[in-house]
Amino acid sequence: MSGHSKWSTIKRKKGAADAKRSNEFAKLLRAVEVAAREGGSGDVKANMTLASAVDKARSGSVPNDNIDRAIKRGTGELGGGARYEEVTYEGYGPGGVAMFVETLTDNRNRTSQDVRHAFTRNGGNLGESGSTAWMFNRKGSIQIEKDSAPDEETLLETTLEAGAEDLKDAESTWEVTTDPGAFASVRDAIEAAGIPMLSAELTMLPQNTVPVEGGQAKQVLALLEALEELDDVQNVYANFDIPESVMAELSG
Repeated sequence: MSGHSKWSTIKRKKGAADAKRSNEFAKLLRAVEVAAREGGSGDVKANMTLASAVDKARSGSVPNDNIDRAIKRGTGELGGGARYEEVTYEGYGPGGVAMFVETLTDNRNRTSQDVRHAFTRNGGNLGESGSTAWMFNRKGSIQIEKDSAPDEETLLETTLEAGAEDLKDAESTWEVTTDPGAFASVRDAIEAAGIPMLSAELTMLPQNTVPVEGGQAKQVLALLEALEELDDVQNVYANFDIPESVMAELSG
């Protein structure tokens, strides 16, 4: 299981303060709005990117009315709001950890400066376009807690029959990976089987991971948090491998 996926899972279990939750709501709704606009449709059945953004917003406890308004802003049914564009950044953190950052911004200069400062202040370096993107693949990722999952053989059969690529043991969870095109069918099959999902999203998974320990692990997570806290940053993907127990300890 990729490091950033573990980190997201741990933070989701711990919950978030109200201020951070409000900021997260805004980011999730921004992603819904842009997906509706760029995908050319407000219909989640016809727009896979929108479906993923809506699922992520709902799993983040964003109210349905807010989601509906964001979709309508994206399709032009409701006016107002800024015009956002997608901009990505690439760089390296402590220990040679590769990072790929997705943003939605209405001011490229502000976002570029904020991302650069976050890297610099936390022992990282912002790289050129293409410096790390090749290390990641777009995939569907579904996290299932082992405590609420069926036995491995049953879960494997359910997911592979629906089109999943792999089922991985990720310490306290199972991680199901899919091709983006098969993501919805695999997610629906898991739901139909009555298996609760901790998360289900389209993401960027690293081809290989870099083990990080001790002080460098703390630095990597500090950089990750600094980037995620920026208003314009939607997602941060990284190829670090830190034991779940260490991340849980550092997150406290």
